[in-house]
Amino acid sequence: MGKRRFSGLEMILLVLFILMSVTALTMIILFVTGKPGTLKDETTDGFVPQCPNIPLAERVDCFPDAGASKLNCEKRGCCWSPLDERNVPWCFFPTNHGYTVESVKQLNPYEMTAHLRRMASPSLYGADIQELSFHAEMQTNNRLRFKITDAHKQRYEVPHEHIPKVSKDPSSPISNTLEITHKPFGLTVRRKENNKILFDTTMAPLVFADQYLQLSAKLPSHNIFGLGEHVHTKYRHDTNWRTWPIFTRDAFPNGGTHNLYGQYPFFLCMEDESGKSFGVFLLNSNAMEVTLQPAPAVTYRTIGGILDFYILFGDTPEQVVQEFVELIGKPVIPPYWSLGFQLSRWDYGSLSEVKQTVERNRAVGLPYDIQYTDIDYMEDKKDFTYDKVKFQELPQFADYLHEKGQRYILILDPAIATSKRVGNAPYESFDQGTARNAWVTEADGTTPLLGEVWPGETVFPDYTSQDCIDWWADEYERFYREIKHDALWIDMNEVANFKKGSTKGCADNNLNYPPFTPRIIDEVMYSKTLCMDAKQAWGSHYDVHSLYGYSMVLATEVALQRAFGGNRTLMLTRSAFPGVGKYSGHWLGDNAANWNDIKWAIPGMLEFGLFGVPYIGADICGFFDDSSEELCRRWMQVGAFYPFSRNHNAQGYRPQDPAWYGEGSTLVESAKHYLNIRYTLLPYLYTLFYKAHTTGETVVRPVLHEFYSDSATWDVDRQFLWGKYLLITPVLDPGVDRVRAYIPNAVWYDYETMQRLADRGQHVELHLPGDKLGLHIRGGAVLPTQRPNVTTTYSRLNPMGLIVALDDNNQAAGELFWDDGDSRETFEKGNYVHYKFSVYNDALTMQVTHAGYKDPNNLKFENIMILGVPSPPLSVSVTHVGNGGTINSTTVLPNININHDTAKQVLFLQGLSLNLGETYVLRWEMTAEEYQRFDCHPEENADEAKCKARGCLWKPSNIEGAPFCFYPNDYGYMVRTSSETDVGMTLDITRNSRYRSSGRPQSRDIDNLRVEIRYHTSDMLQFKIWDPTTDRYEVPVPLSVPAAPEPDENKRLYKVSVSQNPFGIQVYRKSTETKIWDSSVPGFTFSDMFIQVSTRLSSQFVYGFGETEHPTYKHDLNYHTWGMFSKDQPPGYKKNCYGVHPFYMGLETTTDAHGVLLLNSNAMDVTFQPTPALTYRTLGGILDFYMVLGPTPEMVVQEYTALIGRPVLPAYWSLGFQLCRYGYANDLEIANLYKDMKAAGIPYDVQYADIDYMDRQLNFVLDPEFKNLPALVDSMRGEGMRFIFILDPAISGNETNYYPAFERGIAENVFIKWPESLSDGIVWGKVWPDVPNVTVDESLDWETQVKIYRAYAAFPDFFRTQTAAWWHKEIEDFYVNITKFDGLWIDMNEPASFVHGTVGGNCLGDPNLENPPYMPPLDSKELGLNHKTLCMNSEQILSSGKRVRHYDVHNLYGWSHTKPTYDALLSVTGKRGVVVTRSTYPSSGKWAGHWLGDNDSKWDQLYKSIIGMMEFSLFGIPYTGADICGFFNKAEYEMCLRWMQLGAFYPFSRNHNGKGSPRQDPVAWDDAFAAASRDVLNIRYTLLPYLYTLMFEAHTKGSTVVRPLLHEFVNDRTTWDIHKQFLWGPALLISPALDAGVREVAAYVPNARWYDFHTAQKVGVRGQMVNMPTPLDHINLHIRGGYIVPWQKPENNTAYSRKNPLGLIVALSDDGTAEGLFFWDNGEGIDTVDRKEYLLTNYSAASNTLSSQVVHNGLDRADQLVLGMVKVWGAGSTNITKVTLTISDGTMRPLTPQHNVETQELIIDVTPMSVRVDAPFTIQWWTGI
Repeated sequence: MGKRRFSGLEMILLVLFILMSVTALTMIILFVTGKPGTLKDETTDGFVPQCPNIPLAERVDCFPDAGASKLNCEKRGCCWSPLDERNVPWCFFPTNHGYTVESVKQLNPYEMTAHLRRMASPSLYGADIQELSFHAEMQTNNRLRFKITDAHKQRYEVPHEHIPKVSKDPSSPISNTLEITHKPFGLTVRRKENNKILFDTTMAPLVFADQYLQLSAKLPSHNIFGLGEHVHTKYRHDTNWRTWPIFTRDAFPNGGTHNLYGQYPFFLCMEDESGKSFGVFLLNSNAMEVTLQPAPAVTYRTIGGILDFYILFGDTPEQVVQEFVELIGKPVIPPYWSLGFQLSRWDYGSLSEVKQTVERNRAVGLPYDIQYTDIDYMEDKKDFTYDKVKFQELPQFADYLHEKGQRYILILDPAIATSKRVGNAPYESFDQGTARNAWVTEADGTTPLLGEVWPGETVFPDYTSQDCIDWWADEYERFYREIKHDALWIDMNEVANFKKGSTKGCADNNLNYPPFTPRIIDEVMYSKTLCMDAKQAWGSHYDVHSLYGYSMVLATEVALQRAFGGNRTLMLTRSAFPGVGKYSGHWLGDNAANWNDIKWAIPGMLEFGLFGVPYIGADICGFFDDSSEELCRRWMQVGAFYPFSRNHNAQGYRPQDPAWYGEGSTLVESAKHYLNIRYTLLPYLYTLFYKAHTTGETVVRPVLHEFYSDSATWDVDRQFLWGKYLLITPVLDPGVDRVRAYIPNAVWYDYETMQRLADRGQHVELHLPGDKLGLHIRGGAVLPTQRPNVTTTYSRLNPMGLIVALDDNNQAAGELFWDDGDSRETFEKGNYVHYKFSVYNDALTMQVTHAGYKDPNNLKFENIMILGVPSPPLSVSVTHVGNGGTINSTTVLPNININHDTAKQVLFLQGLSLNLGETYVLRWEMTAEEYQRFDCHPEENADEAKCKARGCLWKPSNIEGAPFCFYPNDYGYMVRTSSETDVGMTLDITRNSRYRSSGRPQSRDIDNLRVEIRYHTSDMLQFKIWDPTTDRYEVPVPLSVPAAPEPDENKRLYKVSVSQNPFGIQVYRKSTETKIWDSSVPGFTFSDMFIQVSTRLSSQFVYGFGETEHPTYKHDLNYHTWGMFSKDQPPGYKKNCYGVHPFYMGLETTTDAHGVLLLNSNAMDVTFQPTPALTYRTLGGILDFYMVLGPTPEMVVQEYTALIGRPVLPAYWSLGFQLCRYGYANDLEIANLYKDMKAAGIPYDVQYADIDYMDRQLNFVLDPEFKNLPALVDSMRGEGMRFIFILDPAISGNETNYYPAFERGIAENVFIKWPESLSDGIVWGKVWPDVPNVTVDESLDWETQVKIYRAYAAFPDFFRTQTAAWWHKEIEDFYVNITKFDGLWIDMNEPASFVHGTVGGNCLGDPNLENPPYMPPLDSKELGLNHKTLCMNSEQILSSGKRVRHYDVHNLYGWSHTKPTYDALLSVTGKRGVVVTRSTYPSSGKWAGHWLGDNDSKWDQLYKSIIGMMEFSLFGIPYTGADICGFFNKAEYEMCLRWMQLGAFYPFSRNHNGKGSPRQDPVAWDDAFAAASRDVLNIRYTLLPYLYTLMFEAHTKGSTVVRPLLHEFVNDRTTWDIHKQFLWGPALLISPALDAGVREVAAYVPNARWYDFHTAQKVGVRGQMVNMPTPLDHINLHIRGGYIVPWQKPENNTAYSRKNPLGLIVALSDDGTAEGLFFWDNGEGIDTVDRKEYLLTNYSAASNTLSSQVVHNGLDRADQLVLGMVKVWGAGSTNITKVTLTISDGTMRPLTPQHNVETQELIIDVTPMSVRVDAPFTIQWWTGI
């Protein structure tokens, strides 16, 4: 029988059966497993809620909808507890709702995920999602994102235009900020700095259903601001159970909790008086509501999408706003003209009525820039049409306005009519849109949804569709050609619909009727808008409704760019979403003419400032209803200070434009008055918009943003600020002329009277009659202004000005941004002028920081008004600071240009004619009485009797530090005779005998003095004051003074004048007329043991003087005194340390610099005072000043080192890393350390031995425990290492066996003795050497140990020629007979002694030398000058044979020790080596480097070491550094690691610690520490060729190596205060982490192109502070564009790294150029520079070509290098495909480029070509284009 065949129908049924079976089986499986992501309502029979016992304020509502009852509550598994009030939830969540965490994954330190499963519990609204995915990431140090969504199904997410583009730059581990609770799931967000909890969701369960998402979080304070858009009657939220719905809606802003036009689910919470704040942004566009409750806490309920939160952290509220706009898009800079006043109304009726309005307001002279037309201009209210009857001449209307400098703005709505045009003509805009499928559709996705708006039946453009965007841009471009206008106003885009949903109504489904509806107006989702199931390209209207306005803004931006091209134009939108401010402004909607709405506009503006929409304002005088004259008058006053200042009213109400109220009316005059003030201040307002655009700062600013530490400001919302500086206090109530206003705690000036307010930090009553509002300028402001006119077109032709309001410190600051006001992206393209204004020390600096725009009107600053100047100035000068090739010029203003109002304390400078775009400095010389005082009694315990006994004046002061006892004006000396030649002056001066002596009887006054002033060079002069009748001590340090002075006055940068009575010297910089020295002040004293001279300073910016630990690089001039006397004193505040450097650099307000050296070696101090002035006091010698004129800071150092001697060129190996420890037990410990360092692969060149290697601390004697050390040294040196030994000066005299060093010293008479008139004996001290044959008991106290165990020690007098020979002999014997070494470390050479003066303490001779009549503020000064050193009457003998007292030369001991040591080292080793000395004096750098002494293992020592290095750079000692990880005390892990990173960039890079502390070398910790140390030292070694080249430039030119930022960027005042960053030379910026726990460094990026050293990528900012991520294994390094940096591959030590090919980093500048220098020699030869045994090559790059030029080649063949890898940074993003190398003989060879177009790094490996560096070459590269 044959097989049965199935029929076709049977086959179909069979297939259907199988398919249905499979489907059914799948559904069963899914039902059982609940996967994937099933929406499932679980059976929860028997569920028992676990109800917490919590405060009522912490209950979270489980029944936010209507109908709560006990039964309904329990059905939801919630807790029921009714109360006697309804605000508090009766039905609230238990603890066993929510989700649990099933797993957590840490993706990296900054990112984590978790898988959540819903706990078994009843559902609130059904369709709960069982499994959720949680993702959190620390996107930056200040931004945390966490996102919760369905684990298995994609849900709708907001398609934001900007947020996905925002860069992530994590640096702080997420664990520092976010903590997850597992059951139930919750998260806690903390502030990482103080661990404070900010956002804690553990208070209530997470609810996540398909159409109901809820999250609650406890907050740290009630200071909550934001959320919108609503009318908030107060800026600070009421947290008493207030619920705010958020869903865009066409509604009236008339109070209540109505949801309005925009959707802003963002709030800012200020934590406390510290100002620390955070912001919370929920990126969700669905309808939602937010409840604030008293816990304080917030609850979000949204009905779709996902939970996508951003938490933004700031130290201030303002910083949080900046973080928020960084995320959503920084605001646009509006065109300048849009900041003018604007007029509008709905339904003028006709164009002739519009023109009448324009004309009457022109006629009254009202400042007025913009006229609007509302929808009445359209034909039947149809978009892209105009009424050709009533508005027949509309195409010409813009020209009519432009003729008078005014602008025209018109309106467009989104809804497009479906009807025909007049005469049954086609409505092409509708037809075109239909053809292009541009409309929102019904749920079927094809049928256009119909509604009704102004023109009747309409469709609604779907701006989320590209087809619609193209249609909209086309229509707009066409319409723009037809009706010329200047900007666009878009309205009704919530989206508004006069029908409920559509003309058909809306279907009954869960989109139109969701399970839960937030408390929106009407409580129907589609009320006054579209059906929620309508379809758009971005999704269902249910999800994207609140994005309608946002998408319309994006589409309109496309249209505007097409129509206006390069013109900026303006957009104004009613509906908004975060990010709209990037393109558009906003007004606060259709308000009404009432006194509530004028008040509520201020919180509204402040909120939109938070939301990143600074171009904001309310309809002035109200939109609906008739405005009374009083209301409109008061509204015009405050509206003059709305950023968007527009008077607008509605159809059917009487006009309210100002002129309608009548010419000469109070309203018109008041409006004109305040609009003129507005127009005067428009440059300031425009600059605020620039700041908003570039940094995110607010424009209209809450008072609390500036004064957050004052809780009284937290509720101030009837006043507001423009930026930091302008306080607006309007009248907001009828019938009042007195307003209770809060005056924050600062100096304030009344804008109109210019007078300073007496009140601050309190409420005051302001009298504000009908024509006035309160307007106050904050002290500290420099406000740019412009003479106003009736439009900005005309006002921009007028002169500029400045209003300067001085603060408590008589300082002020400000900015100006200026461009053409109309072009797009002027900032981004650099087409602008930017000024920084600053007032310091009675000088206003107008510093141009960017000059990329030349105003065609040749604008000038004409008038400057300075508020807070108490008395008329003595004079006013204006310095025009030259640019490039032009020189500075200074003009003294004639009196006709100066006016001072003594009553108001205002200085007016008029008729100045200062060119916009150029830099100026204005100085007014003032006499502030207390700051002009010079202290007559610097000793303690001054009183009136003591003061008057000195012939001085006594007058108490309440200024802290100001002297009560001060000199009379003519106290000092008078000129008796004078003579002048071409090269200087000579004067004889006599003490003014009308005054008593200095009040120090032990110090004889010297009545007659000689003054000699010598013009040595064009940039250096000397003035010397001495007693011509007595052979007084003069410093025997030789200086390099030219043999012949400079006679040509025209060549000199300075001029000198002398005042007669009192005598004083004034030195002026000729180019600027800046007085840089002025000692014509009272108090000049010259006595035998006390000399004092004071000088006024050119500015408050003074650097230098040492050696003392300074907490800042720039000196604090607020009455600080610093003692200088070399001493064995570890660094400490106000402690005089090892060396003496009486040299400072002064920075003038013109950015010029000068340096001053007092060549005096006696104990001294210097006092700074805020005058600004400086007082020197020294205990002997003479006054011998040298001044160098720069004019740049770097030139100051070069000129100074030309005078004192150029720094030594250290051996190359001494730039390697170095290890030392006081406390090595034996040589084996050193050997093991060396082995461990090699094993760890850590670069390391130099090993030290401290005094442990000596037998009983005897110089030149080896301890038995170190008997194998010589062999170890030989072994290490054989592997390329170097060894340095310590030598102290003191020599033991207690030896029982023959001790050559002492015996030969006695024989050669090298030791310091008493004067022969007192004794012929040695002045014995005690230092480290122990007496023989004792065992030291270290448990005894220090004084006892010194007494029992320390040997008598003699101190070599290194001034003597025989001492140098003796010292050389001892060093030679040590090198030849005991151990080899490569360098020497000399210590304890202040000189230090462990007894005071001498053994037994009996200093022979004059006791006044030990305890002089004046004692500077030195450490332990009460114990005398001989504390911890020799007796001051000890005698030393100069090489000339002159006998001098130690009193005079004490500070030179280390200096005298250094040169003999250096000479011996070179002679004995035959190589350059290096000497490191502790005690220094000017010119010590000629022979030695220096370390910063015996520091502590404390965090503050990191940044203070930078200050110390920068100061020693000034002092001409570039080879310097601090003991890495600290000498004293136990080092902490993180601190030591950060110090290793910092220390890797010390020129002298040595890790050194003290006896008794644990090891702290890199291999003493763990592998991570060793790895981080290795990594950073590898960077150092990579850059050693660059560092060595810098050392060469220091040696030959005197340039600095460690360089303050101000040396390179002196025109940027920000750099003048920076001391936590530094440069290597001009090209490498080091920005280290210097504080515990930081993983982000706030560092300044100077105004240049910079590349991240680690990534080779350009840094995207310049001229601003940047938060740089700095994880624990990272240091921030940046290479400056325009420089070429030589490098080599690192190795374990320099012996090997020096053999590697030479690489180059070519960091291109903005114009694609770079240059650099490379110096190379054998690294250790003696005098290789003088003997010309070196290579010097200059590299330059331009036009895609790198060239080398050999400047000098005297290199030995053995030291020649080949060229290796060349890295070109900033090579561009167009692929480079071809590279060629051309060598000196013209041969061209191809090279292979490796070009990363993302990083723009081009790598060219030249190594295989074997190209020698000492021969010229050229490398060129080409792109593929």
